[in-house]
Amino acid sequence: MNIIHLPGWALTRLLLPLMLAGAWSSQARSAPIPPADLLQQGSYLAQAGDCIACHTAAKGQPFAGGLAMNTPMGAIYTTNITPDPATGIGNYSEADFSRALREGVAKDGHNLYPAMPYPSFAKINDSDMHALYSYFMHGVKPVSQANRKADIPWPLNARWPLKLWNMVFLKSGIYSPKPDHDAMWNRGAYLVQGLGHCGACHTPRGVAMQEKAGDEGDAQFLGGALLDNWVASDLSGTPNSGLGRWSEAELSGFLKTGANTHATAFGSMTSVVNNSTQMLSDDDLTAIAHYLKSLPPANTETEPPYQYADKGAAALLARPAGHTDARLYNEFCVHCHAVDGQGHVPVLAPLAGNPNLLDSNPVSLINVVLNGSDDLVIQGVPASYPMPKFAKQLNDEQVAEVVTFIRASWNNNAPAVTAEQVAKLRRSTQAAR
Repeated sequence: MNIIHLPGWALTRLLLPLMLAGAWSSQARSAPIPPADLLQQGSYLAQAGDCIACHTAAKGQPFAGGLAMNTPMGAIYTTNITPDPATGIGNYSEADFSRALREGVAKDGHNLYPAMPYPSFAKINDSDMHALYSYFMHGVKPVSQANRKADIPWPLNARWPLKLWNMVFLKSGIYSPKPDHDAMWNRGAYLVQGLGHCGACHTPRGVAMQEKAGDEGDAQFLGGALLDNWVASDLSGTPNSGLGRWSEAELSGFLKTGANTHATAFGSMTSVVNNSTQMLSDDDLTAIAHYLKSLPPANTETEPPYQYADKGAAALLARPAGHTDARLYNEFCVHCHAVDGQGHVPVLAPLAGNPNLLDSNPVSLINVVLNGSDDLVIQGVPASYPMPKFAKQLNDEQVAEVVTFIRASWNNNAPAVTAEQVAKLRRSTQAAR
């Protein structure tokens, strides 16, 4: 018999991972399991916060992180928030968990990048924070997956400036209901400003990448913003490019299904509908719509409120040989979006009066024509006719022509698009893939 003798330090190094795993397993078994209703509440709140969308990479394990998020300094990667003790948050106390969500500080003391929307999560109340912690500790499967370092070069990757950033821009304090508004308005405000972190995408940012407004007290709040080659829409009462012409019912229906008579979700919003808003209760969706519809216009528009006119349809029906813009629309777009530009709602998006088309910034429209959009998946059923990619079929001049035609037709009256704008976005989106 061959006996292998190991020095003490080597034996300890060999057995330590097994000892830690055993200790964690024993601790997990001995820890009291939270009540089912608390775990259910935490799961619902995690859906309201759309946690899975950011913390799950393509084809990755839920909440295990690894999703790339592009910033002006380079890509950062979302972290593992499963209860794995070695690579996730399994050894976080509730105080550690709350500090990470509300202050952007990890258990070991390093500051999180504000791509993690902790300025919004600072408003989460104690009851909801406890439910979230209980869910992530006991309702999520542990996944052993190491976190990936950010692709931000030195010295830009230094974390200490984030402490200064927090001192200037982070406003602490949970959401406090406004006594001059009813319970529905306050519930909607709490969800929009807090867990829903709508401002993280839809509010313009300053030179330090801070959100310029945190609530309805500033007119810039939810006024729309450029984000990762998409325009996150104006969610205020702006008549044409915002929600001014939408009813509360139309807005809550959009959040539930991703489509209504005004628009269909595409780009980054598909993930929000797929993973978050469609799971919310009707009461919460109504509250969100009620709050958003109370916001005054954030942007000034020179055009009057949109009224449909069939301007453009005649050019399509005549198919003039010299008008390549109408010909391109007739060849590539008309089958889904129709001669009258009204599509086939809710299955196929309208173009006439669509707020995304009336926005002065055409980035989203160019992007979706070039690169298509991910499928909306409502109650497990993918959309029947997702927006396809046309990057290979159409060159920059053709994309500019057809997009300009759409923005000028049916009384849309939006500015023209140039081939240079298309070329710039094509380069940017190809580099990101």
